Amino acid sequence: MYSYEFLSRGPSATMSLGKRMGELLGPGSVIALIGELGCGKTLLARGICAGLEVPPRLVNSPTFVLVNEYPGRLHVFHMDLYRLEEASDGVEIGLLDYLARTEAGVLIVEWAERVISVLPEDLLKVEFEVLSARKRRIKFTASGGRFVCLLRELRRSC
Repeated sequence: MYSYEFLSRGPSATMSLGKRMGELLGPGSVIALIGELGCGKTLLARGICAGLEVPPRLVNSPTFVLVNEYPGRLHVFHMDLYRLEEASDGVEIGLLDYLARTEAGVLIVEWAERVISVLPEDLLKVEFEVLSARKRRIKFTASGGRFVCLLRELRRSC
């Protein structure tokens, strides 16, 4: 396990961090976003998509449709599982199918704590802590080698 904490002083810093992450991500990446409502999960996801060269006009929160797909440098599957109650609900909506399709793309899961038991062990966990109206502590935990390298690069460049 390797972790890195980033103090975001506002939305633009969170967006820039996400963009840098997206530039560094490779195929097969699973990003688990965890935090309370309004903490910045969707904003970070938008930044990641920007770094993956997804046209900004396409990226929005999939709260009501559960999954959005975006073309970019890598294909992005963006899930928002706010409305799910337990991991079995994630299986019912096809989470395992999306995980299989992620081999050639990136899966970003908002509210990942609801399905963490069915996500792969090799993922990047991103936990948000609200410090004030604008400030967030963002803690990254890498459980696989590829994400350790990504976090080391983030630490150097952000």
